[in-house]
Amino acid sequence: MIGRRARQIFQAPASHAANGAGSGPETGKTILSVEKLTISFDGFTVLNELDFSMKYGEMRFLIGPNGAGKTTLIDSITGKSKPDRGRIVFDGGTDLTRQQEHRLVRLGIGRKFQTPSIFGSLTVYQNLEVALGFRNRITSLFGGIRSQESDRIMATLEEVALVDRASEVAGSLSHGEKQWLEIGMLLVQEPKLLLMDEPVAGMTRREREKTGELLQSIGSTRSVLVVEHDMEFVRRFAQTVTVLHLGKVLSEGDMETVQRDPEVVRAYLGHGASGNRTVAESSQPRRGTAAGV
Repeated sequence: MIGRRARQIFQAPASHAANGAGSGPETGKTILSVEKLTISFDGFTVLNELDFSMKYGEMRFLIGPNGAGKTTLIDSITGKSKPDRGRIVFDGGTDLTRQQEHRLVRLGIGRKFQTPSIFGSLTVYQNLEVALGFRNRITSLFGGIRSQESDRIMATLEEVALVDRASEVAGSLSHGEKQWLEIGMLLVQEPKLLLMDEPVAGMTRREREKTGELLQSIGSTRSVLVVEHDMEFVRRFAQTVTVLHLGKVLSEGDMETVQRDPEVVRAYLGHGASGNRTVAESSQPRRGTAAGV
């Protein structure tokens, strides 16, 4: 039987996402270039000479069947996984494969995991103070913040719609609000590239909608790479989608183009799927097909 996520890709038409591309002076230039990246674990090749790139002010969604290499790609960008071969060039010249994981915040890279990592016993405002200290050595060393940093915190709280919760203990927030708080903790560090791992997992429909709108807003001034399994969310908010399969880019484009690509149909529904099958026919349950994204 086809997994629920695989059915989601092919059964509904793609909607037209709002334009999330930035309009700053760097727009159009490449901020991230992955070149012939190969990573293996215990003899199993997870990324196979992968080539992938993103531009400044772009929000990109990354999807693919289980084991496609999505998380490994994010891990390699953040220095958690080191490649066997290849390189990752960030912001015009820095090879991330040669950088230590702890240096990435100051280089301008922020990563959000699926489970929110916040300080539940601190207030919402204090969480952003702590996050600011990760990027600003002066704040970290001497404790306390300057007026301009306080202004940045308040502007960030406004952006993630948590101004009214600033003095409340973070542990009292709803799941969605905790996710927005963690996004705020990244934004206050003024990153150039944000990496999001399933940002809407466990959210209500209303929270997913607000998160999508937030990501589009963020993507107007920064580059955002989103790994997501919720295909309804991807169709609603993605402008450009990259499909990974067997450690390589299988397809890339808008969601409508991707979901009609015969190679994507085969990857999700099994190698026996005919390239001549329509999306509607391919979405019907068949025996021996892949179980999900």
